[in-house]
Amino acid sequence: MSEMITADLVDLDLSADTKEAAARALAERMAALGRVTDLAGFLADVATREAQMPTGLDGGIGIPHCRSAHVTEPTLAFGRSAAGIDFGAADGPADLVFLIAAPAGADDAHLTILSALARQLMNAEFTAALRSVADTATAAALIRGDVTPQEAAAAQPEAAPASGEAASGSAQTSPADAAASAEAGTPDAAPAPSEAPAAKDTTDPVTADPTPEQPFRIVAVTSCPTGIAHTYMAAESLENAGREAGVELVVETQGSAGFARLDPALIAAADGVILAHDVPVRDKDRFAGKPTVDVGVKAGINRPGELIAEVRQKAARGETTAPAAAGTPVERTGEPGEGYGTKLRKWLMSGVSYMVPFVAAGGLLIAIGFALGGYKVNKAPSVMDHFVWTQTDSWAALMFQIGGVAFAFLVPVLAGYIAYGIADRPGLVPGFVGGSIALTINAGFLGGLAAGLISGAVVTAIQRVRIPQALRGIMPVVVIPLISSAVVGFLMFVVIGKPIATAQKGMTDWLSGLSGANAVLLGALLGLMMCFDLGGPVNKVAYTFATAGIAVSDPSDSAMKIMAAVMAAGMVPPLAMALATTVRGRLFTETERENGKAAWVLGASFISEGAIPFAAADPLRVIPSAMVGGALTGALSMAFGATLRAPHGGVFVVPLIGNPFLYLIAVAAGVCTSTALVVALKTLRGSAPGAPGGEREKGEHEQAARAGSADREQPVAA
Repeated sequence: MSEMITADLVDLDLSADTKEAAARALAERMAALGRVTDLAGFLADVATREAQMPTGLDGGIGIPHCRSAHVTEPTLAFGRSAAGIDFGAADGPADLVFLIAAPAGADDAHLTILSALARQLMNAEFTAALRSVADTATAAALIRGDVTPQEAAAAQPEAAPASGEAASGSAQTSPADAAASAEAGTPDAAPAPSEAPAAKDTTDPVTADPTPEQPFRIVAVTSCPTGIAHTYMAAESLENAGREAGVELVVETQGSAGFARLDPALIAAADGVILAHDVPVRDKDRFAGKPTVDVGVKAGINRPGELIAEVRQKAARGETTAPAAAGTPVERTGEPGEGYGTKLRKWLMSGVSYMVPFVAAGGLLIAIGFALGGYKVNKAPSVMDHFVWTQTDSWAALMFQIGGVAFAFLVPVLAGYIAYGIADRPGLVPGFVGGSIALTINAGFLGGLAAGLISGAVVTAIQRVRIPQALRGIMPVVVIPLISSAVVGFLMFVVIGKPIATAQKGMTDWLSGLSGANAVLLGALLGLMMCFDLGGPVNKVAYTFATAGIAVSDPSDSAMKIMAAVMAAGMVPPLAMALATTVRGRLFTETERENGKAAWVLGASFISEGAIPFAAADPLRVIPSAMVGGALTGALSMAFGATLRAPHGGVFVVPLIGNPFLYLIAVAAGVCTSTALVVALKTLRGSAPGAPGGEREKGEHEQAARAGSADREQPVAA
């Protein structure tokens, strides 16, 4: 950690009275050394992480931290507060504050070093030395590991009497360390949770131990949203408490530096499981059938002794989890009390998100084939039988046929990953089988949706059946795939397949017959949907509807018109915001004006998410303006008869668009309309916070814009 913290990054007299002010004071030190390139952006990332979960820990410790694109190298700053700062810990304010800044792509070695610091914070001697240290150089050396807590303490008597601050820090040591001691061994009131080597030999006779000859064995998993601090602090706290209680406890830390899975033999031999996590536990089904305590990561830090006692009591009572109790990915990540309507949306979005890359790759390859070989390229023979390296037509046929193969995966991937969202990996096999059957019987995307939902439900039902322990090993690889595929195949072929295929044909015929006012109204509706949530579920529904129409070997003219309208409308919001920041910059903050420059490229590339920072900062003005412009563009595109075979690409696929000049006019009309509306609405409000004349609201408004930028989705679709 020699380069991670220096004396310049230590403040032993931190005067901040709020956690935001403390983060700013320490971040300014990082910025002064060039380790943070954008102070406001970095602080917005810190605030976003803090909003997920308070970073205060019992024992007087605050560890605000984040991964940020505005950090040039892994950096640690330390501040000591005499008055204490509230970071949300149950036992009161923190006097030791560590600001951890990791780059967005931090390498494993640096994250491992940060995790080592997190473990050190569970050492009472280490925190006591930090409270008594009198100079910044010694504090930095102690945190780096260049000096031990004993060496740092030995160097203090000369300076300590002259430092009222050190005396103040010493006064805080006792309650903080007492809290640390209490959390390390709740039932037995053990001393401070240091390494305690002798505790291992002092076995604690507990009646719940099923094998008196051997200590009680526990496996644990810890994880947190950032995977830097809480993950490793919880692991250290649990390990210390395990030694105090005389149990064998092994922890798997699922952190940012990756994780090494516990040996299956250790899990099989374990008498109990502790899961301390705030993000889904990876491969959670490994621990099914064991006495399990499932809590948040902070419980692992603050009360490990109680967790150990609880899991031992569950083992004594014979309480174990069923195989299905591990839950599905959606159930694990859902909010408490979340209804099945919300879960259904997540399941469907799971399938769509995995399908979209196939749509983009296959569609663009098919479009390139048409561009090179004309619209008769779909009649070309297989390139396996005829391919001439020097002929453009052969390359066109190759692109078209590769794209056709990619498109053939759309419905199976959609069905497979909807089932995965419901039932985890066991849902993949019946989902893909059901999706392939949907293609075979011409049930299309409607059949894929049904197959995915049915597959997930069937697998979930099978998982809820209690089976003997001896058979559990073959369930995921033999029994579940066999039974679920047979059930889903029967339902798709014999029961529901034909009605769905009829409905799919009816929808296709309806689209093919659209003309005149009906087509214009449909274009306006799709434009509204594309601009409503800028890459969210409603946007994805419109986009999926459009791509479903062209995901065939010979799409109808109406389907290609719908695809053109959807892409045109999706380009409007970011382009309109970019234009607005150019023509009326005083109405926007400095951050928004910078985002406006990027929005030109994002909008031209058909990435609607480029408007999210603006919508997050001012939704009541931005979203309605974008929707009006998107509706106008969608309607005009349909009225002009513009067609598009490619599902993505923005202005870069204009040569593949039918009636390209009128298509661009439709986009320009929508952009100008949205720009005029947003400028008019913002003019009624006055100058933007952070722009000339609006300084008093700068901090709050810029933070909202930054938060919106941080939440921008991966641009896999519009």
